[in-house]
Amino acid sequence: MSKLTACEKLEIIRHKNRPTVNDYIPALFTRFMEFHGDRLFGDDAAIIGGIGYLSDTPVTVLAQVKGRNLEENKQTNFSMPHPEGYRKALRLARQAEKFRRPVICFVDTPGAFCGIEAEKRGQGEAIARNIAEFMTLKTPVISVVLGEGGSGGALALAVCDELAMLENALYSVISPRGAASILWKDATKEKEACEILKITAEDLTDFGVCDRIINEPEGGAHMNKEQTADNIYEYLVDAVHRLNMTNTDVLLERRYGKFRKIGMFTE
Repeated sequence: MSKLTACEKLEIIRHKNRPTVNDYIPALFTRFMEFHGDRLFGDDAAIIGGIGYLSDTPVTVLAQVKGRNLEENKQTNFSMPHPEGYRKALRLARQAEKFRRPVICFVDTPGAFCGIEAEKRGQGEAIARNIAEFMTLKTPVISVVLGEGGSGGALALAVCDELAMLENALYSVISPRGAASILWKDATKEKEACEILKITAEDLTDFGVCDRIINEPEGGAHMNKEQTADNIYEYLVDAVHRLNMTNTDVLLERRYGKFRKIGMFTE
């Protein structure tokens, strides 16, 4: 496991060549078919949803999309979903529950889009509903943080039975830049905030938030995309098999317990 600081990991996950779900989905799943729209407003390119096969197991895939260049980032709103993106994800998760397909979520977002139009269409409600309904979804749910996992925008796809993180991924209640803006009224202190937030995979494993750390090649996932995809695949095949063998009532009880115990405080 690397001994990089949180700031160094932040630089790695923002590397322009870091793999995205557009690289991973073809490498991990066969016969993938994408579904569009939330049946309420429209489609959101910041979240891909569809059905595919993990080995020989049919699964539902929900993934936040980071672009690989400026044009792709503009199309996906820089991986900041709108309410319709979360509602699309929930629609497909409910469909997965109906057929008891495992749900695999890939998290990679600085946070949900906070623009006026998103707020008008119920951004907070959409995120809250996802959190509530994923908690009681009667099918296995696995989430993997690929890079950035920021705020409620990430949590809306991270209420799960098992949370895995790539070795250099970060997962936080707020982005380091956002934290610096609030704490010191100075966004340039992003790196200082990054260190004190305790948001690395190792930190979150110690806190009981992260269940599994998935190794990356030295230097980051972009150094060997195929090896990183293989590592994710091995974890997912094992996790899907284990969770599929678990009784649904036990699954829900463990999921609820997992999130009830998250958080450290003193009085």
